Amino acid sequence: MEPLPRSFYDRDTPLVARDLLGAHLVRTLPGPGRRQLIGRIVETEAYLGPADAASHARAGRTARTEVMFGPLGHAYVYFTYGMHWMLNVVARRNEPAGAVLLRSVEPLAGLESMRQRRTGLPDKELTNGPAKLCQALAVTGALNGLDLCDAAGPLYVAPRSPPSDPLVAIGSRIGIRNVSEPWRSLPLRFWIEHNRFVSR
Repeated sequence: MEPLPRSFYDRDTPLVARDLLGAHLVRTLPGPGRRQLIGRIVETEAYLGPADAASHARAGRTARTEVMFGPLGHAYVYFTYGMHWMLNVVARRNEPAGAVLLRSVEPLAGLESMRQRRTGLPDKELTNGPAKLCQALAVTGALNGLDLCDAAGPLYVAPRSPPSDPLVAIGSRIGIRNVSEPWRSLPLRFWIEHNRFVSR
């Protein structure tokens, strides 16, 4: 599988967030054999520039947020709650910063490896949340800033296969109840309707 081109991410962030649904997240593990873990993206959220009260970009360019302001198609991986990694893809057009949070994927390949990282959990709970998918696919801060348009790299996003449009549901983002309006209620979360790996 070849990665999505950089031009895919050179669009308004919500549009990219919607169009990432159905695409494949490909994680190539280090070591012999180049084993791959693959998940179908089934849930995303768009985070915009400094005006977005729910976005890390609201703090401006900092050591943490620099990637959001940087080149398109790169991974923005951050640590939260002192225990979880979260994976985003840098995407924007009319904003100084922007990224799409990958909230959930449906496992397609490497299921045994994912089970080992998420020991004792049923399969539907392996990757049905942003921190869970990072744990299952061995995504950590070491991948922050990675170019996701490089097929030779350890992580990239490939087009949908088959390239049909999924049935998409839209709603407000999760976990931002303390954020002011209108940002708390804007329809910037996208998910594949009726998919059991959606986080909620």
